[in-house]
Amino acid sequence: MSFTPGRLLPLLTHTSGRSATTCIYRCGNQCAHEAPNESSNEYFGDVVKGMSRRGVFKAGAVMAAAAGGFAALNAGATASAAVPPALAGKRPGRPAPGTDFTPVAPNKADAVVIPDGWEQNVVIRWGDPVVTGAPEFDIAKQTAAAQAKQFGYNNDFVGLIPQDRQGKRFLMVVNHEYTTETQMFPAGQYDPANPTEEQVKIGWAAHGLSVVLVEKQRDGGLEVVPSRYGRRITLDTTFEVRGPAAGSKYLKTSADPTGTKVRGTQNNCAGGVTPWGTVLSGEENFHQYFANSDKITDPVVQARLTRYGIGKGTTTRKWERFDKRWDVPQEPNEVNRFGWVVEIDPNDPDSTPIKHTALGRFKHEAANVKITKDGRVAVYSGDDERFEYIYKFVSKGKYKPGTSAHARRHNSALLDEGTLYVGKFTGDSPASQIDGTGKLPSDGEFDGRGEWIPLASGDKSFVDGFTAEEVYVFTRQAADKAGATKMDRPEDIEPNPVNGRIYAALTNNSDRGAAGKAGVDEANPRIGNKNGHVLEWEEDRGDAASTKFSWRLLLVCGDPATADTYFGGFPKDQVSPISCPDNVAFDPYGNLWISTDGNALGMNDGLFAVPVDGPNRGQVKQFLTVPIGAETCGPNVTSDFVTVAVQHPGEGGTVTNPQSHWPDGGTNLPRPAVVSVWRKRR
Repeated sequence: MSFTPGRLLPLLTHTSGRSATTCIYRCGNQCAHEAPNESSNEYFGDVVKGMSRRGVFKAGAVMAAAAGGFAALNAGATASAAVPPALAGKRPGRPAPGTDFTPVAPNKADAVVIPDGWEQNVVIRWGDPVVTGAPEFDIAKQTAAAQAKQFGYNNDFVGLIPQDRQGKRFLMVVNHEYTTETQMFPAGQYDPANPTEEQVKIGWAAHGLSVVLVEKQRDGGLEVVPSRYGRRITLDTTFEVRGPAAGSKYLKTSADPTGTKVRGTQNNCAGGVTPWGTVLSGEENFHQYFANSDKITDPVVQARLTRYGIGKGTTTRKWERFDKRWDVPQEPNEVNRFGWVVEIDPNDPDSTPIKHTALGRFKHEAANVKITKDGRVAVYSGDDERFEYIYKFVSKGKYKPGTSAHARRHNSALLDEGTLYVGKFTGDSPASQIDGTGKLPSDGEFDGRGEWIPLASGDKSFVDGFTAEEVYVFTRQAADKAGATKMDRPEDIEPNPVNGRIYAALTNNSDRGAAGKAGVDEANPRIGNKNGHVLEWEEDRGDAASTKFSWRLLLVCGDPATADTYFGGFPKDQVSPISCPDNVAFDPYGNLWISTDGNALGMNDGLFAVPVDGPNRGQVKQFLTVPIGAETCGPNVTSDFVTVAVQHPGEGGTVTNPQSHWPDGGTNLPRPAVVSVWRKRR
């Protein structure tokens, strides 16, 4: 199945392709509630009103001079340019290296649809064995003990850690973001209003992460092989709290009066593989697991709970019935023990995973590392909710190259001390040209300058009215006070290993420009942004330790036939439609690969490739689509194969009337799974 560029999709009126079930179980239906960020941070429309026209264009000149990579694209630019001059008048010939496939057509097939000339296999699915001695999966006879040894539910991030120089064996680390109990049990077994204790414990065991060893087969696909590395991390696994908030009074509970040991991790969304061979995983929508916050009467505590969207009343899963830690009035600090970046060492199955408090507490989509010019570690992370922020951490100590046990311990400790920043983005165009329609300003791009505002470093706070301890535990409120830029759901953020620039997926924000909400700015230029965009920036001097940067939008996503979309200046009749970017990754050539979540164009989600340099910059090509109701997660793109996690297939159907039977077919209920895709041997 392939995509003909001239056949474009109509722009639909709904804001997301997600089912109601996904919205409830994945994030507590947070988009149906008011966004927790009610701060009055200034936005671009306000900033530019206070600037003279000369000042506005001076800012643009500074931007062009500051970043070598961006300056090259802008060489010879004029104020009336409609596309980046590097692309003006050019039409691509051959595909950019790494993108030589025929695009897949948008579709609603109950399958993983891949390009002609490629093959695929299921690497591992929910319930498959992970730990030695795991029982065979039986959907009708599940137990918590069995699930704790089996592959968890709703796989998201997939990290691959090489185990040989030939690129044949990898430790594969997979996040299990959330559970959808109404689709995990056969008809008649699960009552959402009255779950059993065993069913609740199955849910605890189905969260967390899995580690398995995979091996590339002769045909090109990946297969799980038995090993000593097999490991499940669940909501019962002990985590060590590290960094400046370890032992904080805000983290102490009756079960852990020291505030240094946390039981479990949950809602692990995206993540990243570190240069030293460990995995960083973001705890995202933890708010939905906690009950009865409305019973808290202390106004300061209540404000903190509200800022994180903590649930009022009972929860969807009813976990609070079986463990008081999910009941806020009984354990008011338990909620503060989630929302961190966690680190696991897959090379050491006996290691204790870590929660890193120096990276701040919010709804982390992911965390990815870049080494600074002087050898320190920078970590980028987005807070995935409407009007939230983009953050960066820069370590105090320096990176030790290598993946030995000593190097892993040394480099992990770097994440315990450093400076936490939040991003502020300023555009370089007059306010009148950012009108909310997505129309490009006269300089031909949405672009500008940015700065990293320091929040805290060690025990020193840079935010008035906040102690350092409060900055780390209540990071959202500290960032509000610092005046960060409200973004349209910043999700995965990753540095490009080839060109050195940083790329962020901003999935959508239907509330942008609504009454009483933040209006448009040049970094978030559309009112009611239902399709999202992709942000690209370059740190000054190409150094991740810099506190200044230049930015531009690479993509303004949606139907190419509509006026409010932009594809890096590439001809819009030669691109695939793309909606709701979520995860990002890079192939060996430096091409950006984007997975989507909640396609608002009425078709299945997918994985897309887009060159970011050269004459093909902005040429979006759809590589695959996932089954009905599913989301595309955790892409890895190597020279030999591609992997994706297919999350929540068929979600929106019921066990009596399933929308999907993927991956097992027949009358089987759908099961989340990881898939590998490779080119057929010729």
